[in-house]
Amino acid sequence: MSIRPIDVARTDGGPQWVEAVATPSGVEVWWDEPRPHEGGRRCVVRRLPDGSRTDALPPGWNARNRVIEYGGRSWRPLPGGGLVFTNWSDQRLYRLGGTAETPVPITPEGPSRYADLYLPPGRDEVWAVRETDTVRDLVAVPLDGGPVRVIVKAHHFLMNPRISPDGRHVAWIGWDHPNMPWDGTELCVAPLGADGTAGAHRVVAGGPEESVAQAEWRDAATLYAATDPTGWWNIHLVSVDGSPGVNLTPMEQEFGGAAWKPGLSYFAIADDGRLAVVYGTADLRRLGVLDPATGELREVGGEATHWSSTVSVASGPAGEVRAAAVGATPYTPLEVRLVDLDSGAHETASAPKPLPPRDLLPTPEAVTIEDVHAHLYPPSGAQGPGPYVIFVHGGPTGNLPIMLDLEIAYFTSRGLGVAVVNYGGSTGYGRAYRERLRDQWGVVDVQDCAKVARGLVELGRADAAKIAIRGGSAGGWTTVAALVHSDVFAGGVAHYAITDPESWAAETHDFESRYLDGLVGPLPETRQRYVERSPLLNAAKSSGPCLMLHGLEDAIVDVSQAERFTAELDKHGKQWALLTFPGEQHGWRREETIVAVLEAELAFYGLIFGMETPGVPPLTLKGRA
Repeated sequence: MSIRPIDVARTDGGPQWVEAVATPSGVEVWWDEPRPHEGGRRCVVRRLPDGSRTDALPPGWNARNRVIEYGGRSWRPLPGGGLVFTNWSDQRLYRLGGTAETPVPITPEGPSRYADLYLPPGRDEVWAVRETDTVRDLVAVPLDGGPVRVIVKAHHFLMNPRISPDGRHVAWIGWDHPNMPWDGTELCVAPLGADGTAGAHRVVAGGPEESVAQAEWRDAATLYAATDPTGWWNIHLVSVDGSPGVNLTPMEQEFGGAAWKPGLSYFAIADDGRLAVVYGTADLRRLGVLDPATGELREVGGEATHWSSTVSVASGPAGEVRAAAVGATPYTPLEVRLVDLDSGAHETASAPKPLPPRDLLPTPEAVTIEDVHAHLYPPSGAQGPGPYVIFVHGGPTGNLPIMLDLEIAYFTSRGLGVAVVNYGGSTGYGRAYRERLRDQWGVVDVQDCAKVARGLVELGRADAAKIAIRGGSAGGWTTVAALVHSDVFAGGVAHYAITDPESWAAETHDFESRYLDGLVGPLPETRQRYVERSPLLNAAKSSGPCLMLHGLEDAIVDVSQAERFTAELDKHGKQWALLTFPGEQHGWRREETIVAVLEAELAFYGLIFGMETPGVPPLTLKGRA
């Protein structure tokens, strides 16, 4: 028995942007979740205190946006059960609720996009990051649809707008090219004038080599900030007067992360002053309660091995304090959970997903091979060395955690082992590990994947002739780079991959247009590095066949990256296949796409490993065998 592609598609993705709301009858929870069977839309769901769930967003509406192309916080619940959200098809802000039975637009038509939605207390407006072409401002949008007001013009990129408890100041996080938000950001505070616009700002934390990931006001004079002057994202108490901050969690644990989407949250403040915090490493990410007064940190995450970067708190009518967060274990997918901060009691708020039998799910193992962090997922019925696939995460400033991933289980249930490699450059292990990739993209990531592959052979787990590599986006880059710059891999599967860094830097969107300054080096000064590392320019050295998979609406990595690479493979007599998918962007969201991609990938492994793949449509490789 094996896991079917449709099983993966129907559990793909997870809830995000949770929010706990206090009501007279108890704590209700809101979140949004993917709907692959509804064309890939994200639907906002509301769970009432009595346990009943309802879709808060009607069919046909998609709470998603394209700010910095990856999107950001896309909705907020309104008092009384209404909703304000960004809609995918036109990127406008809409209000739903009150007398409106269908969503009503509150921003004008045009090129602007909105994200990182925030409701300032006591104001009948929503604050957001507005992006128009490559210009970003913090703006206030009246909930009745009046004129949009610019609050802050400061940095090239902004996020985390917050009003002080006394309403006199605004705080935000900003940064400029060539920094990425995990390199260096500034936490800024400015007075808020009578006209609702910010005055001259002051930087109270952060800098060119310090990354502030989130900030929340404690009172009118201080903020809590997840920032990393010590090399780890810890929670600091920061004063608006510029006096030195205090590290409340001085430990080698991450209480923040890489801001790929504006609006991520790693901590939330309860009414009694305690903080619900998401923290840990990429091997074990916990949910905890931090008492700032005593420094006590108590874990309440239960059996979960991973908690996503979203957490909210609210108090019930009896004084109970509950956190809403998204957690997973190696045997259960990402679920919205309500956790009592005192008793630690857990309650699952989101609807259960149908899961395969437990004996089809692999048990992961965290290992370090040489100096590289990895998670091993053994194949079903493994006896002796067998075929393995190295999974490479995207970013490259990211990681893959330990949790149930039915995409992995799909392959392990068919006799393929999987090794997830959190190579140098990954988040979750401190800044020093993250900085291993500086100027070394295409070198350290490739070497680390090769180290793990060879280590699997030495451990007697993998057959040296049957090791493949696969990844998406930056993981796709590492996949094709490993094929042309090492002799370890029998083949590779590259999802929406970068294949030529210099052309990608010129073609890609604004957010990542200077990313390679830190990963490879500035242009034109270090152009030779780009030439030497380019998979496109070194395609003749590919160690095995390559399957390329790409969405035709990808604004982050254009499909031409895949087309040019496969043309070069063909030119040099290498085997390849390229499958493209209309209606898909940077990642797979539609049920039919997810199924097709999984089946094609399995068929590819069948070809290069000499395995039977019954029930899977055949795949034909082009080029000479």
